[in-house]
Amino acid sequence: MREEYGKLDKVEMSIWECCELLNEVVDESDPDLDEPQIEHLLQTAEAIRKDYPDEGWLHLTALIHDLGKVLHLPAFGELPQWAVVGDTYPVGCAFDESIVHHKHFKKNLDYNNPAYNTKYGIYSEGCGLDNVLMSWGHDDYMYLVAKENKSTLPSAGLFIIRYHSFYALHRAGAYKHLMNEEDIENLKWLKIFNKYDLYSKSKVRIDVEKVKPYYLSLIEKYFPAKLRW
Repeated sequence: MREEYGKLDKVEMSIWECCELLNEVVDESDPDLDEPQIEHLLQTAEAIRKDYPDEGWLHLTALIHDLGKVLHLPAFGELPQWAVVGDTYPVGCAFDESIVHHKHFKKNLDYNNPAYNTKYGIYSEGCGLDNVLMSWGHDDYMYLVAKENKSTLPSAGLFIIRYHSFYALHRAGAYKHLMNEEDIENLKWLKIFNKYDLYSKSKVRIDVEKVKPYYLSLIEKYFPAKLRW
């Protein structure tokens, strides 16, 4: 998947165009959401903006964190929902019991492979999450897009995008033995973000045209006008 999508040869468009495109996606794994994705993006971003008014990078991170869900659309290969949304987790070491539907890992060949089924597996203490291979999904795709298109978002913003579905880490505290110092600092921001990602969904409609100029200014600050996807 990373080799295929790392080519960034699917579409060329702006961040805002992708936000609008995401309206076509409804995430079936989200029990609280029956509205288009752009509503959730703006609800999350606006809730954070209210409480952290000076952290523009965090407002933008909230807006774009789920853009990788376009993988479900035909132009991006129409990956099935199970390969796009839901929890992400490391591969190459033991599957922690806090991962959702853990019992199904018993059918995975890695489960009984002594090279992969120990606490550290192919990794080492404090190796850093950047060196850990995660299961594929919308998190890693959007991180790839941001990184390869030379986004100037701070490290914490990229960390939030890349690991916001890694619930075993930020909800259950698993896999901390693989983190380095930078990960530990960035995790603090991910935990702040996650409170809003989970609990900002409301029936209050966001006036898109009213807030659009603010987010366009942030996009211009941290991203090129057009990105390769």
